[in-house]
Amino acid sequence: MNGDALVSLREAETAQAVAAPITAIVEAARARHGAAVSAVIFYGSCLRLGDDDGKIVDLYVLVDSYGAIYGKGLRAFLNWALPPNVFYLEAPFEGRRVRAKYALISLADFEKGASGRWFHPYLWARFAQPCRLPYCRDAAVRARAVAALAASARKVAGEGLALVEGTFTSRDLWVSVFRQTYRSELRAEPPERAEEIYQANAAHYARVAATVLPLLGAQAVGDSWEAPPRRRAEFKWLLRRWQGKLLSVARLVKAAFTFQDGAQYLLWKIERHSGVTITLTPWQRRHPVLASTVLFWKLYRRGAFR
Repeated sequence: MNGDALVSLREAETAQAVAAPITAIVEAARARHGAAVSAVIFYGSCLRLGDDDGKIVDLYVLVDSYGAIYGKGLRAFLNWALPPNVFYLEAPFEGRRVRAKYALISLADFEKGASGRWFHPYLWARFAQPCRLPYCRDAAVRARAVAALAASARKVAGEGLALVEGTFTSRDLWVSVFRQTYRSELRAEPPERAEEIYQANAAHYARVAATVLPLLGAQAVGDSWEAPPRRRAEFKWLLRRWQGKLLSVARLVKAAFTFQDGAQYLLWKIERHSGVTITLTPWQRRHPVLASTVLFWKLYRRGAFR
């Protein structure tokens, strides 16, 4: 067993076809950013559920460089200093709107983060999970993206192996590490979210475990595994939680300057949950931070929140 088997596993997984609405929103993202887009990754809840209607599609848009997207300026610098930048996008499809929230990151930064060269699990925890590659510019880009995804799965499995002892199952491994990764970000998900993530694609995680755990020194025992001796990982995850909270706050502040169409996204979320609709003026779209006080008051007066 070698690492090529894991690459082949992720290649087959990511090559699966996506539904027509996903293709439509992927093409809209490519059209927005042009020839600098090297690949687009589809992942997240819409993939797990197999449905995007009334939901937000999660994408990662991998690009050649930040300068190719923004030119020179603040957004290019912030995307380089603290990737990724986040965007909101809508596209028409058969009489309805497909909506997406996508992260933009250079292919080189994606390789660093997904493969585990980042200490924080922001990327490698996400992309050990199932995903698709509905667009790659060419075979070379696809090979780089798939290699990063394979490294991500190996990284997460290795981190999970440091959290279990004795005999464990595939579920024990993945749920343990996903719980830790959720704790390392400012997220609203309850603790049982890690279990839901695992159960939604249990077969995928079992295949990855069977492929990668022998490379990491674990021994198969029937349907379970025997963990090798390990160093305690608690302090490392404590550091990641501290780092993650700081990074989450920094990304929220950055989003005020870089989240293109972020106000439109928030208003859609509010409309979905409260039924209150507000149409943004062109000025409000260009200056969402300056307009936020007025918008908050209008939404409050109309009963969007209490």
